[in-house]
Amino acid sequence: MSGDIASRADLLELTPEALTALANAGFVKRAQKDVAAGLLPKLETGADGTVQAQFDDGVRTSLPPGRTLRDAQCSCPASGMCRHRVMLVLAYQALAKAAPATGDASIASVEASPPEPEAAWSPAQFDDAALAASFAPSVLDQAVKLAAARPVVGVQAWRSASAPPVARLPMCSVRFFSRSSLVHARCDCKQGGGCAHVVIALWAFRQAGALEPGSAEVMVEVQPAASSEEDSAASPAPSVMQGETAVALRSGIDALLLSLWLDGSSQPAMALAARFEAVREQARTLGWSWVDDALDELWQLLQAQQARSSRFEPLRLLRVTTELWARLRAAAHAGHPPDGSSARPALPASQILGIGVKGEVALDHLRLVSLGAELWSDETAEGASILFADPDTQNVTVLERQWSRTADASAGGAAPSLMNRRVAGFPLRQLASGQVITKTATRRANGLVDITAGARQTGVLPLSPKSWDDLVAPLRQHSVAALVAHLREAQPDFVKPRQAASGASAGASGQLHVVAFERMEVASCHWDAAAQVLHARLGQAPETEDEEDTADDNASRLRLALPHRSVTPGAVDALARTLAGEHGVLRAVAGTVHLQGDQAVMQPLTVLTDQRAVVLQVETAAPQPLGLQSDIEETPALNALAGDTLELLSLWLRQGLRHQSGGALSRAQAQVLRLKQAGLGRSAALLGTVLENVRSAQRLALVGQLAMLGLAMQGVAQSASA
Repeated sequence: MSGDIASRADLLELTPEALTALANAGFVKRAQKDVAAGLLPKLETGADGTVQAQFDDGVRTSLPPGRTLRDAQCSCPASGMCRHRVMLVLAYQALAKAAPATGDASIASVEASPPEPEAAWSPAQFDDAALAASFAPSVLDQAVKLAAARPVVGVQAWRSASAPPVARLPMCSVRFFSRSSLVHARCDCKQGGGCAHVVIALWAFRQAGALEPGSAEVMVEVQPAASSEEDSAASPAPSVMQGETAVALRSGIDALLLSLWLDGSSQPAMALAARFEAVREQARTLGWSWVDDALDELWQLLQAQQARSSRFEPLRLLRVTTELWARLRAAAHAGHPPDGSSARPALPASQILGIGVKGEVALDHLRLVSLGAELWSDETAEGASILFADPDTQNVTVLERQWSRTADASAGGAAPSLMNRRVAGFPLRQLASGQVITKTATRRANGLVDITAGARQTGVLPLSPKSWDDLVAPLRQHSVAALVAHLREAQPDFVKPRQAASGASAGASGQLHVVAFERMEVASCHWDAAAQVLHARLGQAPETEDEEDTADDNASRLRLALPHRSVTPGAVDALARTLAGEHGVLRAVAGTVHLQGDQAVMQPLTVLTDQRAVVLQVETAAPQPLGLQSDIEETPALNALAGDTLELLSLWLRQGLRHQSGGALSRAQAQVLRLKQAGLGRSAALLGTVLENVRSAQRLALVGQLAMLGLAMQGVAQSASA
């Protein structure tokens, strides 16, 4: 390294994780090996800070200040990103690190103002001058237009040098890798960086104020033309729940839900089609995307019930119905802090309603790691939902496809096996069991991703035992205790952005997680023939005698519950054989998790062992003998009572309150007494009021009462027993 060297602190701040995101893992690993072997290029740094690298093969690479890696100039034949650009950065870091040891004054000058990689920082430190220097005026103008919709952005404070500040916009995520330069901020949209999303993310950090390092994600409603906290405080958001259209929509949804409760979801779907379309059109007009999404899922569930599809789940129908009512009420109260203060509400109404999140965004170079698949079928169609995790942003996405049986029949040929159906040019089984690398993906705000088939644009590698190693908390949990704590702290579904992954698992409710801890062992495994469910408990094998008592604690074990489904007949046997050790030692398991008392209960989708990945729903396995045992006694009494009440509400929602016989209502009265005796007086009173209003003219109040009762019972079902 020679010349009058100007310090390039921005290059010294780029960690291997940052370089992987800005380039790719292959280039970074190869460059790291070359650095370790001492195969460094000759570096020259000009007075203006431009770094030039001369390689032994004659290739020259140049990286001026204010340019990101993809904007560097390189004489190699590569048309895009190349290893030489990555090597330039790593060589610069290696020589700067070696400068104090060599005593070379010219090299040491690089470290004249060494960065502090372990010191916390925030993107809010970049002022308007830095914005103007880093972005074209047209980009700033586009950011102002995006901010006019008041998007809600989740900002995650700096946690460590390898976990930089992150902003999660409705359509994409932005990571800030350098505290010295904005050009190294990485957006996962097609542009990759230097886009309006980075500006919006920076404004969100400004408005979030001071954040403690490692603190929980903070939701911020970005203000129009915001450039400071003072600006955002001076322009309060107008109420989105007022106005004739908003009031009409709330009334229309209440009337629609009342019709479902009174006449049941079993009524002909065509009788409700016009009403659904009317309220959905109003929701789209107002831009209430999460309300429209909930209405769409509710309609899909009704159609699935009519088609006798395996996608239909009665308890899921109840949860979506109660969520829809609660989301509207939560949004109405979001702008009014409970203490009457003027503080900014923690949950803006626009976040609860999903304002400003419509459309889709094209993604840049993307790597997706499968967490499993859910298959479904009915009389006329069949389909699949493949759940992926993005190791870079830790986002969960869902790829959905369906195929018509009618079209296969009209074509005159036999329908192909569901496993052999092709998605983006690949067999479904291969995608569900693989890692996808693509440049042709688009994503919606609710996590639905689409991949178009394109030559040389998409590749699929098989899952390996280390495929989930790059996943971190909260998606990946390293202990059951940490998982339970995370689930208890989670916001209720009716205020969170709707995610396709939460409704992708048929018959399951909860959050998608990966659980991986040391010395994972199977504590028990049995088949409940009455419920047609395989139950198992995973625990941590004790290393010492002192740990044996802890290993017997049910709260420290992960409970698996996998129901048999006709569309995936091999899943139960595949799980049983994997738990029996057929594929080696367990490493991790992924699935949808919910709380039942003080226990975490997972419906598993995929199990990783030290030999292979077992994606349960696409596996074919020989029958595995299992011990028989009922699981009834394992459910705490209070949680079981809440579950019984939810089953009652689910039955009413399917059959309709108008069509309940006198005997059915008498049984409901007995449930009121059971709730009261269990100390759930408020829930007992709600159920009693519902029974009274069914027979009276006060039926409009039923929607709220039933929703409140459903939410209360969901909470009790997940609460820890005394």
